[in-house]
Amino acid sequence: MKQFETVDVEILRKYDRPGPRYTSYPTAPVFTPTFGPKEYSDEIVRTNAAEDSSDLSLYFHFPFCDTLCYFCGCTMLVTHSRDRIREYNSYLKKEIDLIAPLISKKRKAIQLHWGGGTPSYLDPDEIREMGNYIRERFNYADDIEAGVEIDPRGLTFEHMQALRESGFNRISMGVQDFEQKVQEAVNRVQPEEITRDAVTWSRQLGFKSINLDLIYGLPFQTFESFEKTVNTIINISPDRIAVFNYAHVPWLKPHQKLIHQENLPTPEIKLEIFKMTIEKLLDAGYWNIGMDHFAKHSDELAVAQRNKTLYRNFQGYSTKAGCDLYGFGMSAIGHFKNTYQQNKKTLPDFYKTIGNNALATSVGYRMTDDDQIRKAVIIKIMCDMELEKSAIEKQFNIHFDEYFSDALPKLQPFIDERLVTHSSDKIIVNGVGRLIIRNIAMCFDAYLEKMMKEKPIFSRTV
Repeated sequence: MKQFETVDVEILRKYDRPGPRYTSYPTAPVFTPTFGPKEYSDEIVRTNAAEDSSDLSLYFHFPFCDTLCYFCGCTMLVTHSRDRIREYNSYLKKEIDLIAPLISKKRKAIQLHWGGGTPSYLDPDEIREMGNYIRERFNYADDIEAGVEIDPRGLTFEHMQALRESGFNRISMGVQDFEQKVQEAVNRVQPEEITRDAVTWSRQLGFKSINLDLIYGLPFQTFESFEKTVNTIINISPDRIAVFNYAHVPWLKPHQKLIHQENLPTPEIKLEIFKMTIEKLLDAGYWNIGMDHFAKHSDELAVAQRNKTLYRNFQGYSTKAGCDLYGFGMSAIGHFKNTYQQNKKTLPDFYKTIGNNALATSVGYRMTDDDQIRKAVIIKIMCDMELEKSAIEKQFNIHFDEYFSDALPKLQPFIDERLVTHSSDKIIVNGVGRLIIRNIAMCFDAYLEKMMKEKPIFSRTV
């Protein structure tokens, strides 16, 4: 059974505006330098002394890539120097050795993620070495959810073997578009054959979940060309599919100036491409998790959403809720119950602080009681597509309608469009409302209005 039959382009057009993806609340622009290494260190000690300490989520950032993809919005660096990669790995190990001894051995790592950059740009021996180094210093749960981002270009079966031997059981890779003209325009030439090879190897080696990323709105994309890409992706049959909107923000990512505005599809064509993509994925039996994320009905994400155990963090949608997230590496972000912390964003700064045996925290944030309440509401809406007011009232000892008297009137346009049902005890997101869930969540964001006035910092919601 499909969630909805057709996508109303007029609805998408109406709500296409800049907004957060809510991988955190408050969002990263709120972070401040007043929360630094000492505050982070104190919080590590405090949370590890607590009797009710959470399980662990571990994120490791590997920033290096072989080439620059012109659409990229990640914190990455291009290098062809293996010495430079090994140098970075040595500093990453130093950071691990600063933090790991402070973490109670009773705490289990139930989530692991390597991002970048391109983690698979490490050679197989480097993957094994780093994988073993991390595993020896943390207590992995038997059912750990371990995901890694890979690039099929330059990938070998031995790379995949090394990742599997290092404990990874989930793979995510970018495809973006199979049309060669589009690939050349964004400097990411990736033939269909090598993508299929990577998927085949993943299945042969027993990876539990395979995710493929697409991007719509890239230069020279047409409705017809992207339809071919979507048909091919459905044929490959990954467990999960993400369909991202290309965010052209050259004022934030100067390398995107290499993409010429006149070659981008018009907003009208972009919306038609998105509509076609969603409808094809739904017809193929995929379930919309929310926004631009899809999964097979049997996938753990879809199961978690049905069971109302889905969560959202800096890795996106997740089946593991309530963890303390430790971020390692340049620019990595961590999150405990009450704090956020982010590392230095440049290699020289990261190396200097770690080399001095100090934590590399650059900015962070300590959450207020109001932040906690609004975060709980936003996560429930983003993950469950519904919210029981009484559960929030019980958890935080508030009267929901009174507390959110500023936010609830903002839901009215969605109610009028039948995208949201609002009753005395529930807020429910309906049908196509799942695709603009960011907009609905934005109603409860106490910081958004001020941030939007100051400068453009968010991608568009559609």
